[in-house]
Amino acid sequence: MSFRDLTQRLFRKKATFLHWPVPERDCVEAFLTDFLDLTFPGMLRRTYADEADFEEAFREHVENLDRLLTRFRVEADRRETLLTAYPQQLLDLSDAIEADAQALFDGDPAASSIEEVLACYPGLHAVATYRLAHHFHLAGLKLLPRMLAEIAHEKTGIDIHPGATIGKSFFIDHGTGVVIGETSTIGDRVKLYQGVTLGALSVSKEMAQTKRHPTIEDDCVIYSQATILGGDTVIGKNSVIGGNVWITSSVPAASLVYHQSEVKLGRVGTEDAP
Repeated sequence: MSFRDLTQRLFRKKATFLHWPVPERDCVEAFLTDFLDLTFPGMLRRTYADEADFEEAFREHVENLDRLLTRFRVEADRRETLLTAYPQQLLDLSDAIEADAQALFDGDPAASSIEEVLACYPGLHAVATYRLAHHFHLAGLKLLPRMLAEIAHEKTGIDIHPGATIGKSFFIDHGTGVVIGETSTIGDRVKLYQGVTLGALSVSKEMAQTKRHPTIEDDCVIYSQATILGGDTVIGKNSVIGGNVWITSSVPAASLVYHQSEVKLGRVGTEDAP
């Protein structure tokens, strides 16, 4: 087969995707960065000289959202509704993210200032992106929320599906390897540490429209590498889940669940060496 035959065959095979109505990933990432800059001026990329400078940046951000929605082929009436509501919703999102930042600062002795949390903590970056992605998910968009979530996943190692429901003052410390599935429900003031998985017991496609992921009630703490699976699994409020546990059934409120390991000590070169 000639080179031209090969390229023509590949072109025909991929023709469906060559004009796929999706913005380049860089455009989505730039929109996210602008959102974070507007939410916490000076913490990420840019500062603003005065209120007029900020207003101009905000208008540009909304115009960029219009361009994204147009590229995603969102119909004009629906696009107008989303754009009209967005400024107030951004303010609400900012308030929610500020509470998340405060929860991280209050809950981590290593945090010396709220500025440090805003600038340096990947957990906050992932949760802030989730809150924006979840907003668009609730608005009925599909691909844009997933692209936002994947950008945060790539940058932080934290994978939060935009369909998850997460309450106020959410705390993810360290964060690498955290996975929160689509139908997870998380209450207020919940703390997660690195490697926690809120997953499904089954990955059958037939379960796509069912609750597959667990519910974590208010004021729970889940330590590193804990795995909690199943849509019927409920972790009762004020519970503490220790590291490395595997949970597939509900636990009542104020439970302490931990993995009991056995440690053996010996001396190198003797019979009691491990």
